[in-house]
Amino acid sequence: MKALFVSCTLKKSPDRSNTELLAQVVADALGDKGVEVGHVRLADLDVPPGVVTDLGAGDPWPQVHARLLDSEILVVVTPTWLGRPSSIAQRMLERMDAMLSETADDGTPVAYNRVAGVVVTGNEDGAHHVISEISGALADLGYTVPGQAWTYWNQGPGPGAEYPDTDHGHEWSARTGRLMAHNLHAVATALQARPVPPFPES
Repeated sequence: MKALFVSCTLKKSPDRSNTELLAQVVADALGDKGVEVGHVRLADLDVPPGVVTDLGAGDPWPQVHARLLDSEILVVVTPTWLGRPSSIAQRMLERMDAMLSETADDGTPVAYNRVAGVVVTGNEDGAHHVISEISGALADLGYTVPGQAWTYWNQGPGPGAEYPDTDHGHEWSARTGRLMAHNLHAVATALQARPVPPFPES
């Protein structure tokens, strides 16, 4: 089983991403279950806007798309800005929109029988809104979003310390991250054993 963590930080490598630090808790927990974990940071790829899988020469999205289809588990990793997902997270969802019309060999949408979750950090509140926006979009595409398939950390209302600069809330966020990994793996395993069949009217 494979998991792909798609980081939607606004920072390019090698700058430190606070959200990726929390996401590593989830990645480690999945790794402990034998899941092969991969990572991609979209800010490093200069993904152009669009709602198709391949925009032609110079478009790096087709390689990300291929990795999505090679993974049973997707974890979207995004900071909170002004109470909303990052602009790169929105760009990712727009490019994934093409998956609505893509089908597997048996006719099922390509996102079916895959699971997804969300990791969010920010020194402002709004994490539940961010989780809801991204989870809803992924469910629209056909991903299964298990219960409690998310974790987050925030400092609270208003500006404050960033995730690595304080121990505030870390224990809760890490435990919730391990629970997230548990639930993602359990549901992905169940879907492998009994996948959603093709819709007979399609």
